[in-house]
Amino acid sequence: MSAEGGEVRLVHWGAGDLPLLSGLVGDPAMMEHLGGPEGEEKIRDRQRRYEAPGSGAFKVVDPASGEGAGWVGFWPREWGGEEAFEVGWAILPAFQGRGLAGAAAAAIVGLAEADGRHDAALAFPAPDNGASNAICRRLGFEVLGEADMEYPPGRMGRWNVWRLAFGRRR
Repeated sequence: MSAEGGEVRLVHWGAGDLPLLSGLVGDPAMMEHLGGPEGEEKIRDRQRRYEAPGSGAFKVVDPASGEGAGWVGFWPREWGGEEAFEVGWAILPAFQGRGLAGAAAAAIVGLAEADGRHDAALAFPAPDNGASNAICRRLGFEVLGEADMEYPPGRMGRWNVWRLAFGRRR
């Protein structure tokens, strides 16, 4: 997928990506819709999970600078009796507004579809997260409604439920 400045590039999450992860999940502004920033121990634990082989976590590389600009990933999730992949993404503020999130989200949906284990992707942005909801809409996800769910653990929140049947992408 294209982003401003060229094609978006996804690279498997690696051992050297802890500073990027800290900027993504340790920043209050970045975690505004996700329950607030994570502490150092949680970030290190997330880093270990992301860098494990087969984690489904990828670094989003800015095509203009070659720098790590964000994260995108997919993982198995059961919802409403259906096995699917959940997808998620985050782009650092310095790289927002360039189309990277949409391009990375489209790329990760493609990787999840190619995996072949499930027939659909799910996304759960907060109702007030206009940018992520717009990406879901542009990629052809169907909004199923809103649901109350616990995320992060210990915090109940309200989330939009989006579903994309593989083979229906625009």
